[in-house]
Amino acid sequence: MRKLIAMAAAGAALVLPLMAWAQDTDVATLDVADSGDTAWALAASVMVLFMALPGLTLFYGARVTAKNFLSVAAQIGAITAICSLLWVVAGYTIAFGQITNGWLGSGNAWMLIDLGNVRGDTAVPESAFALFHMTLAVFAAALMVGAWAGRARFAWVIAFSAVWSLMVYAPMAHWIWGGGWLASRLGTLDDAGGLVIHTAAGVSGLVAAMLMGKRSGFTGAPIPPHAAGLAMAGGALLWAGWLALLGGAALAATDDAAAAMINAHVAACAAALVWLVIESFAVGKPSATGFATGAVAGLAAVSSAAASIAPGAAMLLGGAAALLSYPAMLLIRRSLAIDDALGVFAVNGVSGMVGAVLLAAFIDPALGGTGFAPGMGLVSQMVAQIAAVGVVAAWSAIGTVVAALMVSTVIPMRVTEDTEREGLDFINHGERAWGE
Repeated sequence: MRKLIAMAAAGAALVLPLMAWAQDTDVATLDVADSGDTAWALAASVMVLFMALPGLTLFYGARVTAKNFLSVAAQIGAITAICSLLWVVAGYTIAFGQITNGWLGSGNAWMLIDLGNVRGDTAVPESAFALFHMTLAVFAAALMVGAWAGRARFAWVIAFSAVWSLMVYAPMAHWIWGGGWLASRLGTLDDAGGLVIHTAAGVSGLVAAMLMGKRSGFTGAPIPPHAAGLAMAGGALLWAGWLALLGGAALAATDDAAAAMINAHVAACAAALVWLVIESFAVGKPSATGFATGAVAGLAAVSSAAASIAPGAAMLLGGAAALLSYPAMLLIRRSLAIDDALGVFAVNGVSGMVGAVLLAAFIDPALGGTGFAPGMGLVSQMVAQIAAVGVVAAWSAIGTVVAALMVSTVIPMRVTEDTEREGLDFINHGERAWGE
């Protein structure tokens, strides 16, 4: 036994250094990270995680029935945990590993064992880069919770989100952000997730809702929020955190980050106000939850273009997002009778697509944009953006069907009718949010 223990200890001593952060012992050869840029990337990572946990939890949880608030919170928390772990294990290297054929990153950085001192084309440590993108992967997966709220089985949500993060999200992140084929061959642009996060999560949430079926008693009407004030507070947290997401995507404390944050803010302002006007005409009263929902639509729309357009264009993007997302929500719920509970596809998916396509026009220097890349123009950029929307939507839909059905062979997708009627909080988690 002592010999076995000694052999195991010796093996661990050999293996553990391989699992450590990559370090170059020759200090003279190290690229030096910028402390200010690094501090900004770390702070932005914390803010994105803050918007994904308390922000999204309040924004979604307060808009479902009181008996399902904790189920939403638990799902978002569990998704954060599983997707964070999987990002370290394999997600990061799939998305940002060394470029091979343009489809998947190589396995050089599994378990984050081969990180550079500074991430290429940035002035921040690759560990900070990996951390920031971990929070984006978490946020993308957590967004889907709003589509199946009130009827999904907890274990299925965790397993599906795990598979989705590796099968759907990570490859798309490589195609667009990791030097993959959409960016390198077509010239597709996506500053901070209009395609990779919002289009993907919106389409996947819609497909998952269709596979899961409608809630008992579904009429096509929106769920009356049980705590509109908390929903408004959650929307405010999302709004503030979103500025860090879009500014943090620059990975530098520069004018690009400031411009992205200004554009994010004015897009949210424009979309929120337009949404209130639409509600005033459509239902007779502007609602607080409508204001927050409109702001989220504007933020999703500007995500692709935040650092590349002028503030006036950002306002137009926000207004366009509200004008298109509101009728899309009615179409999905009433005409198509699809139970996307909190409108993830309409608010995030449609807005993300709108912003990704209109980026091609608003990036023009004549409209105050930063200009086209060498060899690109309005037509070629528009083709690249539309093609990317189609590819991301198709891959998200196909990957979701495969992942959802694969997991459902082991874990049923939805709860029983009795559980749904009683509420997921007490039946699934043994607790009640409000003590009723």
